Amino acid sequence: MNPTVRRTRILVAAFSLAAGLLAGTPPALAAATSAPPLAADTYTWKNARIDGGGFVPGIVFNRTEKNLAYARTDIGGAYRWQQATKTWTPLLDSVGWNEWGHTGVVSLASDPVQPDKVYAAVGTYTNSWDPTGGAVLRSADRGATWRKADLPFKLGGNMPGRGMGERLAVDPNRNSVLYLGAPSGKGLWRSTDSGVTWSQVTSFPNPGNYQQDPSDTSGYASDNQGIVWVTFDESTGSSGSATKTVYVGVADKDNAVYRSTDAGATWSRLAGQPTGYLAHKGVLDAANGYLYLAYSDKGGPYDGGKGRLYRYTTATGAWTDISPAAEADTYYGFSGLSVDRQHPSTLMATAYSSWWPDTQLFRSTDSGATWTKAWDYTSYPNRANRYTLDVSSSPWLTFGANPAPPEQTPKLGWMTEALEIDPFDSARMMFGTGATIYGTEDLTKWDSGGQFSLKPMVRGLEETAVNDLAAPPSGGAQLFSALGDIGGFRHTDLTSVPSMMYTSPTFTSTTSLDFAESDPGTVVRVGDLDSGPHIAFSTDNGANWFAGQDPPGVSGGGTVAAAADGSRFVWSPAGTGVRHTTGFGTSWAESAGIPAGAIVESDRVDAKTFYGFKSGKFYVSTDGGATFNASAATGLPSGDSVRFKALPGAEGDVWLAGGAADGAYGLWHSTDGGASFTKVPGVEQADTVGFGKAAPGASYQTLYTSAEIGGVRGIFRSTDEGASWTRINDDAHQWGWTGAAITGDPRVYGRVYVSTNGRGVVYGDISGTGDTGGGGGGGTDPAPTGSCTVGYKVTNQWTGGFQADVTLTNTGSSAWHGWSLTWSLADGQKVTQMWNAGYAQSGAAVTAKNASWNGTVAAGSSVAFGLTGSRPGTANTPPASFKLGDRTCTVA
Repeated sequence: MNPTVRRTRILVAAFSLAAGLLAGTPPALAAATSAPPLAADTYTWKNARIDGGGFVPGIVFNRTEKNLAYARTDIGGAYRWQQATKTWTPLLDSVGWNEWGHTGVVSLASDPVQPDKVYAAVGTYTNSWDPTGGAVLRSADRGATWRKADLPFKLGGNMPGRGMGERLAVDPNRNSVLYLGAPSGKGLWRSTDSGVTWSQVTSFPNPGNYQQDPSDTSGYASDNQGIVWVTFDESTGSSGSATKTVYVGVADKDNAVYRSTDAGATWSRLAGQPTGYLAHKGVLDAANGYLYLAYSDKGGPYDGGKGRLYRYTTATGAWTDISPAAEADTYYGFSGLSVDRQHPSTLMATAYSSWWPDTQLFRSTDSGATWTKAWDYTSYPNRANRYTLDVSSSPWLTFGANPAPPEQTPKLGWMTEALEIDPFDSARMMFGTGATIYGTEDLTKWDSGGQFSLKPMVRGLEETAVNDLAAPPSGGAQLFSALGDIGGFRHTDLTSVPSMMYTSPTFTSTTSLDFAESDPGTVVRVGDLDSGPHIAFSTDNGANWFAGQDPPGVSGGGTVAAAADGSRFVWSPAGTGVRHTTGFGTSWAESAGIPAGAIVESDRVDAKTFYGFKSGKFYVSTDGGATFNASAATGLPSGDSVRFKALPGAEGDVWLAGGAADGAYGLWHSTDGGASFTKVPGVEQADTVGFGKAAPGASYQTLYTSAEIGGVRGIFRSTDEGASWTRINDDAHQWGWTGAAITGDPRVYGRVYVSTNGRGVVYGDISGTGDTGGGGGGGTDPAPTGSCTVGYKVTNQWTGGFQADVTLTNTGSSAWHGWSLTWSLADGQKVTQMWNAGYAQSGAAVTAKNASWNGTVAAGSSVAFGLTGSRPGTANTPPASFKLGDRTCTVA
């Protein structure tokens, strides 16, 4: 693949993530008043394994604790490394629907003084696509729980320039001081109380001026990329006193680096600095007195045509060009800058924007005087690599490619802005790409002339945006997914990474897919592609694919529907009108009576019946998609943020979800093929609908939806045709925006597949009878020592039920490593659900135990969990006392 094509693909991918949200941007939640009673069930949630799938712009190692590392993603939250299992644990699944933008992480900072503390600067877009402002999240338990400080401006975790950084930094000498570089001309900000409050550093002279494309009227590419990194010279301070010398990178090609020598009181431009470039990274080696800078002529992460590496001697102010290539020989910018803290004269950098034939890694062991490369030409186009790359754990990373030299498959990657050498282990290094994290544990072989071994170090980090889901009732496939950027997968085992994404053709993004209900071997998918067909078919349950023929004018995938018996298809592609075909798309005929851009679906019983929706109108075809007629149904949502599905096994049974806060919004049901619809009562908002296996003893299939019901946003299940609903997720498992697709499993009762915009495909199963409450606790009761304080607050109550938040604070002098809190309920209340903790109840006595990820509570830190419960009467007296093991806690 040539570099121009690949660059275009990533540009399209970046915008497609936003487009998925724009199609159904969640409105602000209405305030809950008197909520009706809602049942709750305890679910266990996992990812259908893909491993990676998106851009990782930042990797952060803690400088004082071994094996403590974090990764940030542009739309999929943040993660913490688990050394024991060599996996990543997600940290921001608690971000809710109305703050979906906070799943975009523009920067991370791990506290070097108190390693339990970590900070995340969050916000996905700085333009109108993101309805919420930016925030800095702070955690005292390594990201298990968070508190939030809202900012008076937006942050852009998925904006141009997101690979520069880190914008957020903790003073290594006085860790209550943090700096944050803001975009959009908002300048430099500082907190002096560990991230609780923030104020602008008014003495900082330059808010930046670089825009990727000043003519972009959407505000995306035209945003000022602002202040892009902060670096402290720890040698200029002492413990407890603010570091005196601070360096700041600015998105200004003429004035890219500033310095303060008085702890941020005054600032000046570094004299003699290079111009014509942006400093993507600034990394300080205090041992040798060098500030290293990686420059590019563009902001990245997908653009950059020239670059330089420089070394600044902090004592003398001397600048040295240490670039490993002459400027004329670069066709990329530099980033991924890292210093080996065990051997500070060793440093590495990346050619982050070298798309073809591959990215490049550079390494120097003499402070940049000389360099070696991860690969080089022997005789063009043949390459010699200093590394081996084993992707057997994520085999799809070959992308099914068979390139000609000098390209190789799998590639080292692209968009390689994040590279970090473990500060405690010179042999371990990780770097992020546009699709995964690669790492090595024998990096030092590079210097001895051997080959170091690279492999994906990404398990647990799931970062795909999901456009559609389908679970067939039979066949080898358990689940089909339609994904942004990497097309999608056929999962035959949810716990294993599929061998390859869909190929023949390989779409950049799959927008819609379907299977024939009575013949699940027949599958169709449509998607986006730079050039080539936009539709593909399978006759073996998705194991193999072949391309169909595009009708004239097609520019994108749109939506597609397969007849119940697979005999015909209806396609509503982007760029032209709705089409229908018999067979496998060798020729297409226009469908009459339905507008271009309509959403199309099929009846799951009658092979000639298809449905459509556009701008408040429902359309029905009974002749295989040749002609559609508008239904007389009224009261449906007027916009196009709608998704609907026909029920398997019941002809003419259709459920429709969607709407907007300023109009009709909710869930509708038709039993007469769309001739009329009835709005489902009690469902204030609904954005998806899907079906799964009926509950034991039930005759109607189980319904699933991402919705607001009874004033509560969540994932809901109904086993009685929508008469009552059970919330099956909890506040710790919300995943931001879940409005694209949902489906139950037709073979497993209770299993549901949920789309996310950056956290991949999440699936849930009803927790086993041996699990007493949400995946926490188990084993022997922990016995923490020291004093404790408990805050118990009823946050909402209604007739027959209530919700409460509990905060448990370690007020002792030593950390807890596991906890078990008990209390009694005075008015007959029963806990029905608990999140962030496991629970058991016997009579009035309730016991809450830590989950696997929040058992460690440092001295002075807190852990929070929540619960819902039932109550027989109007009384709801809070507990009078709490015990931690055998110790009575103070009640706040």
